[in-house]
Amino acid sequence: MLKIQKLTKNFGGFTALTDINLEVEPGERLGLIGPNGSGKTTLINCVSGTIQDYEGNIHFNNDNLNSLVAHKRTRKGISRSFQIPKPFSSMTVKQNLLIPLEFAVGLDKLGSIPIEEQADQIIEELGLSDKSNQLTLGLTQIEMRKLELARAMAVKPKLLISDETMAGLSSSEVDDILKILINLNEKTKITIIMIEHIMRAVMGFSERVVCLDAGRIIANATPGEVIKNPAVEKAYLGE
Repeated sequence: MLKIQKLTKNFGGFTALTDINLEVEPGERLGLIGPNGSGKTTLINCVSGTIQDYEGNIHFNNDNLNSLVAHKRTRKGISRSFQIPKPFSSMTVKQNLLIPLEFAVGLDKLGSIPIEEQADQIIEELGLSDKSNQLTLGLTQIEMRKLELARAMAVKPKLLISDETMAGLSSSEVDDILKILINLNEKTKITIIMIEHIMRAVMGFSERVVCLDAGRIIANATPGEVIKNPAVEKAYLGE
């Protein structure tokens, strides 16, 4: 599904990513970890199209994405949720979903199901049914994170990138988001890449974990293997 080959990104004299090679399979749950400054966000920005001036190649479903800007990559099936949600504050939860759903309609991804019904279905899956007609200004932190995931799912992606969706949440709220993401993966077979600093969440969610350090992949294995990897321990704890 997603194939990254020899990806390198420089910011002036600073090299953020060096020779990244990575493949993500359809329906896979992949965790992306690494200490601050390791290159996780830069890698995801390259995949999603926020950054385009990189070296190497990124393929998605056999299409080369290098020349495509972010919204055209979304059209290909890549969607991303952000750590800091920015919904339309003057709109209700449901109205915030109708906008990306209209985008999906333009891509002929919704079939015959009415758009309003699609919105209701996504809202229910994300546990926001009782907030459907509420303005987003009154949402709690976890409700805002759920709405951000709902908006990302509304474009009917094949690949969802969950970017620190759980940051700042309580332990029970983290469990709630984990359950939602796993259910989405199992129900829709969507591929999910999770970027997260909460280690128990990543390890509980992922089938495979990739660890970056100083812009390079230092581990790519099962959660159990990665957590025992001396290079990973060194990256987080030092010598």
